[in-house]
Amino acid sequence: MTQLFLEQALNGLQFGLMLFLLAAGLTLVFGIMDCINLAHGSLYMVGAYFVAAAAQAADSFWLGLGAGVAGTALLGLLLELSLFRQLYRRDHLAQVLATFALILIANESVRLIWGPAPLLLNPPESLAGPVEIAGFFYPAYRLVIIACGLVVAGLLYLLVAKSRIGMWVRAGAANREMTEALGINVRALFTAVFVFGAGLCALAGGLLGPLLAVQVGMGESVLILAFVVIIIGGIGSIRGALVGALIVGTVDTLGRALLPTLLRATLPADAAATLGPALASILIYLLMAGILFFKPQGLFPARA
Repeated sequence: MTQLFLEQALNGLQFGLMLFLLAAGLTLVFGIMDCINLAHGSLYMVGAYFVAAAAQAADSFWLGLGAGVAGTALLGLLLELSLFRQLYRRDHLAQVLATFALILIANESVRLIWGPAPLLLNPPESLAGPVEIAGFFYPAYRLVIIACGLVVAGLLYLLVAKSRIGMWVRAGAANREMTEALGINVRALFTAVFVFGAGLCALAGGLLGPLLAVQVGMGESVLILAFVVIIIGGIGSIRGALVGALIVGTVDTLGRALLPTLLRATLPADAAATLGPALASILIYLLMAGILFFKPQGLFPARA
């Protein structure tokens, strides 16, 4: 039981860090730029497809990952220049309708280009096996994902909270007119934030591709979890996105793994196997409701 708990705790850490890569870009666009982007999950899906296609063409996972992140960032730039600049000054209803249309367009475009069947994305051969940790074996590739997530989280926190660029972005969100009067190009800053968020989506999609199916519609379910993360952590807060992602990832993974085992003590095996994952899914939203009851603005609300 201890080995199962440790293994699933590491899986929860890995899943939480990947959720953070998604939620970080979403919370910046939503909290700082005041734009609801429902198509954020579609960038995650497109990024995974770009990485899979580039990895197959180059016969190298790492080259495919770099090319996929760059391609998705370029797509994010085109979307921001052509569409999202028009949406920043619109109300949230217009943003929801426009970005929901983007979801439909992205799904059908991916199906048209790559077909309805999932794409195969294999991890690097050097990371295909397990490594021994504290007496049990754990996949090496998942450890690399954890390391990548921690490095990106640290760099992103330093960029947003400690750098001059992060100060400009926060100032532009708090008072755009005054920031522009000081000679700072707020429009270019917002474009850079959006492109950076698109690149993070592709990084998460590419890293999770070997573990999950690269298929049409894969971004919708993870988008819901990303919104839960930023609501728990506090809209616009990078620290809150990290804490919220770790909470959601750990609770979801441990719940799906341990609840069926615990329920078997009182219920038949079939009922426990069916009820356990359902309760684990509900647990995330109960946790969100409980946190919002005591902290209506999230655990770490962003400060102007």
